[in-house]
Amino acid sequence: MKRVLLSVFGILALAVATLTPAFAQSKGTVYYLVPTLLDEFQTGSVTALELFLKQVGYDFKSLNADNKTDAQQSQMNDVIALKPAAIVLAAVDFNALKPSVEAARAAGIPVVEFDRQITATPSDFTSVAGTVEIGHIAADQAEALLKAKNGSVKGKVLQVLGDPGDPYTLDIQKGFEEKVKAFPDVKIISLPAMQWEASNAGTIVADQMLANPDIDLIFSHAAHLSVAAVASLEAAGKKPGDVMLMSSNGAPVGLDLIRKGWLNVEVEQPLYAQAAAVAMFMDKVANKQEIKPGDYDVLGLKSIVTKEAWGPNIKIPGAAITKDNVDNPAFWGNQKPPTETVKPVE
Repeated sequence: MKRVLLSVFGILALAVATLTPAFAQSKGTVYYLVPTLLDEFQTGSVTALELFLKQVGYDFKSLNADNKTDAQQSQMNDVIALKPAAIVLAAVDFNALKPSVEAARAAGIPVVEFDRQITATPSDFTSVAGTVEIGHIAADQAEALLKAKNGSVKGKVLQVLGDPGDPYTLDIQKGFEEKVKAFPDVKIISLPAMQWEASNAGTIVADQMLANPDIDLIFSHAAHLSVAAVASLEAAGKKPGDVMLMSSNGAPVGLDLIRKGWLNVEVEQPLYAQAAAVAMFMDKVANKQEIKPGDYDVLGLKSIVTKEAWGPNIKIPGAAITKDNVDNPAFWGNQKPPTETVKPVE
């Protein structure tokens, strides 16, 4: 009888234990290969991906490549050997990482491209901001700013790109310039801040303000580049408002520059939604199930999945931030992660 009771208690204990979180089965580990931790978007992407992927049942680890292509290639080789549930990759260089993506998929490991598209080879899912559309929004804002200052849409714009190995900046440039083309009296000077280094952006702005003192507007492709631009303008004796400024990722430092009167516009890159989309589709990615094209709601943003030559691709819209809406908590730059829990797409 004692033996029977012990067995019954044992079964009950096991049943209760399996219902507790401590016995919840992980769906596996997802590795995130982040290109750098130099700016707030990248550090924020680590935090956001960890938050959302854990909500849908995955363990999470990240590796920082310090903006070095060879380091990220080595990390890919190391992670492939660990056979994770999936790899989330934000490539340092989209061309150089193509063979690594192919090696991972050949080993049966799904690869998700985050923030930086790789279109030269298929991936299992890509989550990006509408970068060309961010360029369009920036162009609309530039049009309004130049018209307000000069009476018509004319003037000189210094466009400070990020690293030209990053399609994020190339797409924004494409969107910006294709809309500004409608205004022949706007001259654009475009120069890259190699490796997204703020110091490179500062040097570009300092040199160009000497060569072209009539620059009306500086458009940097990330807020941390605008911080360096402001430092160069201050060193040249400029005050807030003397030269108009825009950036395009919505980082906290950008929002601070708006509050201080230096920055006119930030065009937000929707970090939280980009990371939430990865978590929403991770079950389908890890289980190699079909991801259907169509409209999806990602943290309240209407987003669209399309089937591209490189695989299913979700594009999430950005938004213009000005002094009028800078304190809206929905912007990731205000650093208030959504309280809404992400659910996997059925």
